[in-house]
Order: sequence, then C-alpha cells, then structure tokens
Amino acid sequence: MTRISVAVIPNSKSALISKIGDTEYRVKVDAKAVGGKANERLVEILADHFSVRKSSVRIVKGALGRNKTVEISGALVPPSVP
Repeated sequence: MTRISVAVIPNSKSALISKIGDTEYRVKVDAKAVGGKANERLVEILADHFSVRKSSVRIVKGALGRNKTVEISGALVPPSVP
C-alpha cells in the first residue's frame, strides 16, 4: 500500500497531475468541490494515473480540505510524471 500527499486544485479547466516530491502530488481536478464531486474525480484521476481500480484509491485524511492523504493499494511504484 502506498500513501501519498495530494494538494487538490478543484474547478480547473482540465485534469492534470504534477509530482512535487517523492510522495507529494498536485492534482488539478476538472470538477467543482460541491457534493463530493471533486473527491470522486480525484479518485478517478489517481486510479487512472497509478493503473489501479477506483476501489484501490482511498482518501484517508483531508476529505473536506484541499490537502489530502491518499492510500493506494496495488500500486507498488508510483509512475514518473513529466
């Protein structure tokens, strides 16, 4: 299981992941932070990025804020981000 820190920028024009540290990411989410939509989209983006199922991505801390801790099961080595 991999734990990463994620800084989320909701309501962006497009979805984009930027790696800013060994286990730190900045994710632009193309959904508004209303009714959990941005969190749902974040899970989809991270699942696609790490090539795992959405059920393997879990927000463990910070669900109501922009800075989150996310656990990803099944992802052994995070892929490199350009």
